[in-house]
Amino acid sequence: MLKKHMDRSETLKYIGNLTQLGYCRHYSLTEGWARGMRAADINTGSGLQFTVLPDRGMDISLASYKGKNLVYLTCNGETHPSYFEPEGIGWLRTFAAGLLTTCGLTYLGSPCKDEGEQLGLHGRFSTIPACRFSDLSGWEGDNYQYKLKGTIEEGYIFGNKLRMEREISATCGQNIIRITDSVTNFGSKPSPYTILYHINFGYPLLTEDTELLIEPSDTQPRDADAVPGISEFRKFIKPQPVYREQVFYHTMKGDQNGDTSVTVINWKEGISVKITFNIRQLPYVNQWKMMGSGEYVLGIEPSNVLCKSRNVLREENSLPMLQPGESTINNIEIEIDVLH
Repeated sequence: MLKKHMDRSETLKYIGNLTQLGYCRHYSLTEGWARGMRAADINTGSGLQFTVLPDRGMDISLASYKGKNLVYLTCNGETHPSYFEPEGIGWLRTFAAGLLTTCGLTYLGSPCKDEGEQLGLHGRFSTIPACRFSDLSGWEGDNYQYKLKGTIEEGYIFGNKLRMEREISATCGQNIIRITDSVTNFGSKPSPYTILYHINFGYPLLTEDTELLIEPSDTQPRDADAVPGISEFRKFIKPQPVYREQVFYHTMKGDQNGDTSVTVINWKEGISVKITFNIRQLPYVNQWKMMGSGEYVLGIEPSNVLCKSRNVLREENSLPMLQPGESTINNIEIEIDVLH
């Protein structure tokens, strides 16, 4: 880890190679369902390490701090996008979870039929490979910045056409992941625009000693299964042999600039993860609480819509649209901290 208050020239006197401080390492996965998929590991030198998957929309799979896992991984693990099944709930067959799975860009939520188009679960974004993927890591003043950029396009002839330019960055010696997404309608007609950042936490960060720190302006259960847990959504229990998932819709409140945050904290492990974003971009958090044995996960999901299918959003007159040429930007920071 970089010594505090050391400038670039002083730092370089101590090392022969920047990899001594941290690194961004590129490789291809070779085993099973992941075979042939590109990956990039970023190690900031502070104890934070995470894996970006360019072929999965530059989503983030593995993430750990000082060797301790932070995320939940499904039994699928990292899966090549060529195995994607778009129909019905086929999305789940290639869902790895991990630190970030992006849902959208033109639909998300449950499968439905919207204006004659059959839509599956949670959209196509996370199965689209990035193009123009590049590593722009380098010195910026006295800080070394790890920086990955790429373009993900979701569109087809006669259909909606959205382009995301994604940047994922971190500073050497620090514990913060920064995600900056610019989404543009590059088509000639208005397009639905729905996005949900499916951020998934697991053991050992998530246990019965974990607490959710969140202050929404309003919270609603998604369905009857969530009603019994409405007073306990900030708390967690040991894995249960039988458990029906609970989902809560939080409408967030922000400060004078619209900034807000949600923190997952494990008091016994002495570690927390804070997610910061802006309610003018992402006004909602969908909370996925699943306490089942082997399927023990907390999903914190900042989004621009509640997690509902596109036909329902359209019927409720709450479906966001991007006009031709219009762009919007989302900024998310994920910060890891230790309590003792």
